Amino acid sequence: MATVLTSAQTRFLRGQAHDIKAMIQVGGKGISDALVAELELALENHELVKVKVGAADREVRDGMIAQLVQRTGAALVQKIGHTVALYRPSEEKRHIVLPRA
Repeated sequence: MATVLTSAQTRFLRGQAHDIKAMIQVGGKGISDALVAELELALENHELVKVKVGAADREVRDGMIAQLVQRTGAALVQKIGHTVALYRPSEEKRHIVLPRA
């Protein structure tokens, strides 16, 4: 199930993501099951995560980002260059309170 955000919620999350450093890096080996599992864990613990995608070609990079979003059910908050911010609310304990829709 994909996370859907309103434009106001996306703006809010972009502001929250500004000071966050990239937690996960996708390298030349691409997206493995272990990488997706690590991203799932990071999203569950932090809800808002930055990922650095190391593909040189823009189309390959966009495909990898789409695959990460699809496999984790997260929402794409922001994409700047090689870095993307992803958000998915925690199932256990929510840390981030989003503005109303």
